[in-house]
Amino acid sequence: MIIGGRLLNLSTISRDTGISRTTLASIYYKRSKTVKLDTLTKLCDYLQVPLHELTDYQPKEDKGCH
Repeated sequence: MIIGGRLLNLSTISRDTGISRTTLASIYYKRSKTVKLDTLTKLCDYLQVPLHELTDYQPKEDKGCH
């Protein structure tokens, strides 16, 4: 993840963004099943990266929903 690659401290990010350290740790260690869009946009703004750089979402196999 970008945070680890940049050697950023979760406590510093929490202080600077207002996102709780617990939430950041859950995202960092991939324990979260859901993350608010507001949280992701705050992280994107803080890290100066587009959203797709924070996620590695792969769509599920198409079940014929067109």
